[in-house]
Amino acid sequence: MYQCADGFTFVAALRGDTAWAFLPSGTVALPHVAVASGARYAKGDVALWMKGEEATLELPEGGPRSCRNDRRQAIWEHAKLSGVDFRAVGNEPGWHIEISPDSIRLVSDYGERRAAFPTPEPRTDTVRSRSVYRTASGGDTLEILLELGPCHDTMSGEAFETSVTLVLDGRTLRGCGRALH
Repeated sequence: MYQCADGFTFVAALRGDTAWAFLPSGTVALPHVAVASGARYAKGDVALWMKGEEATLELPEGGPRSCRNDRRQAIWEHAKLSGVDFRAVGNEPGWHIEISPDSIRLVSDYGERRAAFPTPEPRTDTVRSRSVYRTASGGDTLEILLELGPCHDTMSGEAFETSVTLVLDGRTLRGCGRALH
């Protein structure tokens, strides 16, 4: 997820020798071009040059844009491009969860614990704007409560659209999340 000096933003994903640039005007597949330093991808009048966290984007409209990877947003975009439908995060202890059509992946205790669960059909209460997932795997049980409404990350203050409560083997974790599709 690149943020450019002029306020322009775009997403880039590398797949083999191709950089996929997801631009406001559409998606462009840019093949790799040999250069002395960094990685350059170009097709026609669109070019992307990446070196570390920095990138230069060249488009037909306007000159080159200097851009920088936004690591925090890149995590969310990567999840979206990987097919995740909903992602949530929480603190103390740090955790995140990703819900895909066929699996739920949980990383908790600051990355010390990882678990995967099958994705069940959620029980949805449209009157109260909430959904509940109940699942189990390998002796672990997980309940996820998603409640539509404003939620703010307790450390960053970032705003989210959904409050999330996890109950993992009887232990309650709270956080915030958002739909990715």
